[in-house]
Amino acid sequence: MSGIAPERQTRAPSGLAELDRVLGGGLVPGSVVLIGGDPGIGKSTMLLQAGAALAAGSGSAAAPVLYVTGEESPQQVSLRAHRLGLVGQGGQPGAHQRGQLRLLAETCVEQILSLAAAERPRVLILDSIQTLYTEILDSAPGSVSQVRETAAQLVRFAKLTDTTLFLVGHVTKEGALAGPRVLEHMVDTVLYFEGEPDGAHRLIRAVKNRFGAVNELGVFAMTDKGLREVRNPSAIFLSRHDRPVPGSVVLVTREGTRPMLVEVQALVDRSPLANPRRVAVGLEQNRLAMLLAVLHRHGGVAMFDQDVFVNAVGGVRVTETAADLALLLAVLSSHRDRPLPLDLAVFGEIGLSGEIRPVPNGPDRLREAAKHGLTQAIAPKANLPRGGIDGLAIKPVLSLAEALEAV
Repeated sequence: MSGIAPERQTRAPSGLAELDRVLGGGLVPGSVVLIGGDPGIGKSTMLLQAGAALAAGSGSAAAPVLYVTGEESPQQVSLRAHRLGLVGQGGQPGAHQRGQLRLLAETCVEQILSLAAAERPRVLILDSIQTLYTEILDSAPGSVSQVRETAAQLVRFAKLTDTTLFLVGHVTKEGALAGPRVLEHMVDTVLYFEGEPDGAHRLIRAVKNRFGAVNELGVFAMTDKGLREVRNPSAIFLSRHDRPVPGSVVLVTREGTRPMLVEVQALVDRSPLANPRRVAVGLEQNRLAMLLAVLHRHGGVAMFDQDVFVNAVGGVRVTETAADLALLLAVLSSHRDRPLPLDLAVFGEIGLSGEIRPVPNGPDRLREAAKHGLTQAIAPKANLPRGGIDGLAIKPVLSLAEALEAV
């Protein structure tokens, strides 16, 4: 091990800054990226945009790109490229010139690798892995054995030739990648597309990354010209009400290396049911039930006869425990019908004994809140930055009782 000199990986920009962020800074030669998501979410659109941007790079930055489609005809891909305005960037799909985006409609992996070996593209995109087959097996495309063997051949080619490989994967009804679980272990990076197909925004999240941070989040807006990068996601996850409304509070969450402001909304109403409903959209439902028990035990507020609905605005999914305090304050605000200040930011983890625990990167979260014009914050005492933050009045809390008293 000591005799192997580590090499510094040079990353190439993909042309989409949000995709580069999720990948850890750009494309690594020889890396294999698996992208999953619901049908129609924008996987093919994003890869076509990235491929056209790579092929259109100036001078030595231009990268030969081979886009292999097993689900669409060349005419369909060309029609999408014209609609997205990409023909002027990367040339006519299928043009046989250096530096342009090349298109191949093929499902036999041996034929694909034979052409790729002759063309030597720097980036190889395959849409999708479930449509490919290898001649050494008799099973149908999409079967477990075919997916495993075709992926193995493609990964081997990428590692031997330093080709960056993108694989598009189908997902099951539960949202997990279809095919053998070994597929996720064979690749270097696994990305998931999230969002509603009829919604305006798409989120791409890294759940595995050998060359960067996991749980990094990229945000795109879907337009008639394809996916447009959202450089300031906090702007779309905040409603910015004209006046304070009950049940709304601003949470400072963190996705990967990026702090982000998200509005958490709650609606509490008397339940006609014997078992009141607990519904969480974008937040952990089991954790909501636990936090309501903590609120009853340590805050003296009972919700056993109330329906409780909580929602993270904008379709974002918040999984970290730093959302605990914001969630409970939003619930209490709706229950008491008393709005919280519009310029208030909240974060903190709540323990079963009612204590407020610190969360990672607390000072960065507070600076993000101040940058967006918020003037007040409730945060764990252990997260207070030395010297404070200009323009932000921070109320440190150690327990749920202190947090309730602060509001």
